[in-house]
Amino acid sequence: MKADIHPKSYRPVVFKDMSNDYAFLTQSCAETKDTIVWEDGNEYPLVKLEISNTSHPFYTGKMKLVDTAGRVEKFRQRYAKKK
Repeated sequence: MKADIHPKSYRPVVFKDMSNDYAFLTQSCAETKDTIVWEDGNEYPLVKLEISNTSHPFYTGKMKLVDTAGRVEKFRQRYAKKK
């Protein structure tokens, strides 16, 4: 194995799916400025996710539209004028 190729900044980090508030604690070196108080009372860095295995259609079996920027509404308004 090559020496010094892996990051040394691994620490506990909370990842949170913002579409359904599912969160989990794991080890990561992802950089973030947000923090959250976890179930154990400690404060951990927070990485916000738009989609995870609890909200992705492949894993849930349900088609769910995730529209964070209003793109679908903009599309419908633009093409509704042409009808």
